[in-house]
Amino acid sequence: METYTAMRHFSDSWGLLAMAAFFVGAVMLTLRPGSKQTAKDAADIPLKDD
Repeated sequence: METYTAMRHFSDSWGLLAMAAFFVGAVMLTLRPGSKQTAKDAADIPLKDD
């Protein structure tokens, strides 16, 4: 039971901070200048005819 308590305490504090940082980083990566063309190229992949 002691391991469970330690892991729960860790996830309540640092785990939440890590998930929030990952989310903010993913949003910033998506909305950065110049990413519009990259997103358009990725969206067109299923429509390309080899």
